[in-house]
Amino acid sequence: MVLFATASWYCCLIRESSHAPSRAALCPQTSPLVPQANAGVWSDVSKAFETDTFIDRAADLLGGAVRVPTEVYDEMGSISEDARWEVFASLHEYLVQAFPQIHTTLQLTKVNTHGLVYTWKGSDEVLKPLFLTAHQDVVPVNPDTYDQWVYPPFSGHYDGTYVWGRGSEDDKSGLVSLMTAVEVLLEHGFQPKRSVILAFGFDEETSGMQGALAISEFLLSKYGENAFAMLVDEGGGCMIEKQYGALFALPAIAEKGYMDIRIDVAAPGGHSSVPPAHTAIGMLAEILVQYEMHPFEVKLKRDSPMYHHAQCLATYAPELPGLLRDAVLESASSDKALRRAQDLLFEDGVFKALVGTTQAVDIIGGGVKSNALPENAMALINHRIATESSAASVREHATCIVKPVAEKLKLSLTAFGVSLTGAQDSPAHGVVTLSDAWDPALEPAPITPTGPDAAPFQLLAGTIKTAHQSRRSNTQLASSKDSEIHVIPSLGSGNTDTHYYWKLTPHIFRYSHYYSGAGPRASGMHTVNEACLAEGLVEMITFLTALILNADESDII
Repeated sequence: MVLFATASWYCCLIRESSHAPSRAALCPQTSPLVPQANAGVWSDVSKAFETDTFIDRAADLLGGAVRVPTEVYDEMGSISEDARWEVFASLHEYLVQAFPQIHTTLQLTKVNTHGLVYTWKGSDEVLKPLFLTAHQDVVPVNPDTYDQWVYPPFSGHYDGTYVWGRGSEDDKSGLVSLMTAVEVLLEHGFQPKRSVILAFGFDEETSGMQGALAISEFLLSKYGENAFAMLVDEGGGCMIEKQYGALFALPAIAEKGYMDIRIDVAAPGGHSSVPPAHTAIGMLAEILVQYEMHPFEVKLKRDSPMYHHAQCLATYAPELPGLLRDAVLESASSDKALRRAQDLLFEDGVFKALVGTTQAVDIIGGGVKSNALPENAMALINHRIATESSAASVREHATCIVKPVAEKLKLSLTAFGVSLTGAQDSPAHGVVTLSDAWDPALEPAPITPTGPDAAPFQLLAGTIKTAHQSRRSNTQLASSKDSEIHVIPSLGSGNTDTHYYWKLTPHIFRYSHYYSGAGPRASGMHTVNEACLAEGLVEMITFLTALILNADESDII
């Protein structure tokens, strides 16, 4: 059974049901939310968005941003030390030229040189600001792949359908759509009651330590904790997808945690002509075998985001297999049905991976010469931590697996700074050490509320439906089969800049209102021939414009 069938599988499980008369109550949908107080502005900009002239304008704006190669690498020095950061100054110059209304009306603060924070001050200071973000950086292009691109990777070429180039989707489409939405609203004379903050980090692809972290510290010092009404950041794969007979918008309301554990084995060296029973590499290999043989136990729980996700899919996707549909719907009140639903859902390895904590041995090293016994061997194991778990649980799991192997091989064990070898134990064969590989682990994100009383989610969902409907009548995306869209909470792939912003608001959504239409996508993110559908870019601009207008007249504080 394959539930994930597209490049956005990391947050998109899809299918459906036709039983249980009250099944819609398991996943209630919000009605479209159309701006009322700002109806005139909304009508005017919506008409503008439908024109070929505006599509060309949006594509040209994105193409210009793509042409500035803001590549970031895993190993980059500080802003003052590494000249590779200087390219961001060129992007900033482009933004000033491309968005003149913004740069004469909004207040711009540069944070840590290249971080951008735009403040559009509202007239009502009681209202919490709307916080919208994207990132300026892109992953590097492998020079060996340049000849595989349809158009050069930093050409920003627009062929009348797609804008081509690195970052055209991730995430300059997000940056440009935000800036364009605000620019258009300014052109139409809109002045907000609720302040709007735009924040653009510059190293999201390498953990955000110099960009989003500095921005979060700036915003916390200026506004304090829980100061924003809601936050919408890039969604990655969480966007709009047609799956199994229905169309879904998939805003991520949570992200799994992230942790890399390092295992080091040290043992005496010597000539390989007189080897011990186990070398350091052999002992490490046995540990890794045991690690892979003991994955984390995974259970589907009713209070988890992915369970709610499955309920929504069982409610609305018409082509979901009947056995799975019935099991998911019945599981709301039956433990037996919950176990049956779990078994069926877990036939899909991707769904199971999203529910539970995963582990993957990704890096291994050791030895320097074929005739010399290795004195050291190491491995890195990557973990994506389930939403209901924690880094402490991962450390405990790792220790429980490694400890009996260390005892068997007569290795002393130090796990995360604590020695687990007693004084009476005199290890003769070496030492094994468990540690956090890099920075402290990233805990799973707080789960954003989505119930009927969660006003920010209802605002988001209603705006998604309005933006979708507004683009159905006179665009290339229109068809009789995609006129209805269902909004379903999803799980993000993790590691967006949002984890630096947790203290600013409990209402965090990772979502890009991007729809590639019925045809195949030209490319994927982070790969050769990355491209953004121009119509999809206008979809994003439409959504963000509606969101700003709806938030401005919303009673959420």
